[in-house]
This record gives sequence, structure tokens and C-alpha cells, in this order.
Amino acid sequence: MKSESCSNNTYHIFFRNLANPIKIKIISALREKESSVSELAKKLKIEQSKLSHSLASLKCCNIVKVKQKGKQRIYFLHKKTIVPMLKLIDKHAKTFCKGICSCEVAGK
Repeated sequence: MKSESCSNNTYHIFFRNLANPIKIKIISALREKESSVSELAKKLKIEQSKLSHSLASLKCCNIVKVKQKGKQRIYFLHKKTIVPMLKLIDKHAKTFCKGICSCEVAGK
């Protein structure tokens, strides 16, 4: 019983990260190109402190990883699990959603 409770909590934390609009913008940007916080802040027009907080949460779940490049910390998506998962979500949406969810996605 306890392992099911842990799984549910893990799912909640993981999907809560994916349900946040700022974190989705970060994930989408990093899907295109690995970037530093300042590059992401400029591209997404998000305050650096808010961005850093969101990146820390994504990093905690290993959705986003970080590497040191000189004095910069470069963020990128976890290539082994997150990138394939995003491709699977894209495939699922293209095959099964076919516009039916567009009102919810657009916030209407």
C-alpha cells in the first residue's frame, strides 16, 4: 500500500511541473536549444528570479539537467527520458486529439 501512495505523490509532483505554464515555456525553449538562465529570461521575457525558481523545480525532478560551461550554467532537457516522452505526447496529440482539446489548450 505504501508504494502506491509514493507513486501517486511522485506522479503529482511530476505532472504538476508539466502543468505549469512557465515551466512548459521553459521546456519548449530548451527543446529547441540548451540555454543559460539569462538566455532563457531574454527569450521568454520572464524575470530571472522566477525563472531560476522554476528551473530548480524542474531540475529536482530531472526534467531539466545542468552543465557548467565556463562561468555559465547551461540548462537542457533530460535526453534519455524527457525528450522521448515529449515526442510520444506529440504523437499522441496528433493522432488522438485532432483539435478536440484546442479550446482547453487555448484557455477558452
